[in-house]
Amino acid sequence: MRPFHLAFPVHDIAVARRFYGSVLGCREGRSAETWFDFDLYGHQLVAHLNPSLVVPDLHHNPVDGHDVPVPHFGVILELESWEALAAKLTAAGVSFVIEPTVRFKGQVGEQATLFFLDPSGNALEFKAFADDANIFAA
Repeated sequence: MRPFHLAFPVHDIAVARRFYGSVLGCREGRSAETWFDFDLYGHQLVAHLNPSLVVPDLHHNPVDGHDVPVPHFGVILELESWEALAAKLTAAGVSFVIEPTVRFKGQVGEQATLFFLDPSGNALEFKAFADDANIFAA
């Protein structure tokens, strides 16, 4: 599978750079005064400055008993990597929108998931499946 590319707005480049670099541990790539790109588990994400960005009032949809923020983005990790990330985020004091949990327990789509917001209010989800064959299973 080829890496995906996602560009998204942030209200402060320095704050975003610290969050994605120090908290999430992403390696930074190219940058300019108003943007920087980084490696998020092999995918190219680009934070673009929008100094007038207002933290979005996220919509939420119910999913297996949780209010999932929309929009959101993230990565499907292997379970060991997801567990390590959950522990790292917890230790860093990140406030979760949805605490690390297992969703659809005992069902085909069972998945470990967690949600949090970056400093600009962008919602991120990281998840893992015990069996990747179930990622798209109905």
